[in-house]
Amino acid sequence: MPRYALQIEYDGRPFAGWQRQADQPSVQGAVEAALARLEPGPHTIAAAGRTDAGVHATAQVAHCDLTQSWDPFRLSEALNYHLKPAPVAIIRAAAVPDDWHARFSATERRYLFRIIARRAPLTFGDGQAWRIKHTLDVSAMQEGAKHLIGTHDFTTFRSTMCQAKSPVKSVDALDVTEVACDNGVEYRFHVRARSFLHNQVRSFVGTLERVGAGAWHPDDVGHALAACDRAACGPVCPPQGLYLAGVEYPDGPF
Repeated sequence: MPRYALQIEYDGRPFAGWQRQADQPSVQGAVEAALARLEPGPHTIAAAGRTDAGVHATAQVAHCDLTQSWDPFRLSEALNYHLKPAPVAIIRAAAVPDDWHARFSATERRYLFRIIARRAPLTFGDGQAWRIKHTLDVSAMQEGAKHLIGTHDFTTFRSTMCQAKSPVKSVDALDVTEVACDNGVEYRFHVRARSFLHNQVRSFVGTLERVGAGAWHPDDVGHALAACDRAACGPVCPPQGLYLAGVEYPDGPF
């Protein structure tokens, strides 16, 4: 059966997350339903990462197996036609080897988290960024972030519902930047790692926000990490500012 990789963009607001659910809308369910319009029968697709309810993606990657060969461009166009009006788009498709896997072949995942600081509610971008009313100290957050880079036991920054076998992960980069914009100040958190624990990025950002607000010292992040205790974590930030922004593979595929 021909296998295809799909790069997928979606607005997570209407969905209960990536993973298919029996009684709630999901991104996986929307794509599988579109595939069923092209070829009959149940379809099961695998993704590079399972995003939670309300989390977005600009470059999620999944793979599907079909019974007939498709030109990748025609496949993406046909899927986009059948995905309407769901806020899901197939950015591109590519034919891949039978043993290629969207999750297990990935060598890196990149996440972006957006915070917008302004007093007024968001009209444009509501549900697509975390709005706070106070500005943050970027330099302090950058200092705090240094404690989280490298290979560590991230028990403190791991959801109690996390199903990963080990809390040890390697974070390759955690960059914090500030962007001035007409409607306030935007803070962007870019995180890169081979894989992540459940709620790890949102735990990072919620903790660093406390540093930026002056409630925590940057070194408190290191103390929280060393505690290996979920209770030592700062508040977990809401999901709407989080984006799966990229997945890397050894040979493409796009």
